[in-house]
Amino acid sequence: MKNLILATTALVMSAGFALADGHGKTIRMGTEGAYPPYNFINDAGEVDGFERELGDELCKRAELTCEWVTNEWDSIIPNLVSGNYDTIIAGMSITAERDEVIDFTDPYTQPDPSAFLAMSADADLTSGVIAAQASTIQASHVASMAGVTLVEFATPEETVAAVKNGEADAVLADKAFLEPVAEAEAELSLVGDDVLLGGGIGLGVRESDGELKEKFNKAIQSMKADGSLNALITKHLPGSATF
Repeated sequence: MKNLILATTALVMSAGFALADGHGKTIRMGTEGAYPPYNFINDAGEVDGFERELGDELCKRAELTCEWVTNEWDSIIPNLVSGNYDTIIAGMSITAERDEVIDFTDPYTQPDPSAFLAMSADADLTSGVIAAQASTIQASHVASMAGVTLVEFATPEETVAAVKNGEADAVLADKAFLEPVAEAEAELSLVGDDVLLGGGIGLGVRESDGELKEKFNKAIQSMKADGSLNALITKHLPGSATF
């Protein structure tokens, strides 16, 4: 398996998750660790960000013992299916195409806008070269745009670098990811109109793991009901729609 590493133990709880066969199991939470503010690796070498805080709380409410692992984005679904971890919690939008391969929990974010980032306000978004991270809904959208050329990269950082070094006229990615980049780098700015894609973000699980999916759904619904999910969205994803 490519680049799968144990990142940190998220929770140590006295009661483990009992599967149908009665044996306890540690639930492995798979994330990319490279897509702030959703998920990233902090200075201590641990998974951090919105989904780390959310995932820890979901595991607590579901009474699951969980640990975090990281995996490169381009193989994150195959490695879930192969059993290298039990969930994907990595800013993954719910789409019909992905749902044919894996299952999803209820969404823990609303559909969030994507945006274009470029070096110039008059960047060519109609016939130019647009960068996107491979295997994302943004890459699929750019591929469907008549007249433009899609260039794909393995990581979100590489898409931004492609704009800065002239390989691409703009990058399309989640607005929550691009806004801090635009604020931090004066030569870059958001351009054009926002694009609404996908059906929100949920945890990915194997098709066979219906019991685990239901446990997480109940935890997500409890966080929606008491306002704690909206509080996390407001904290980590300011400007994003809440429930």
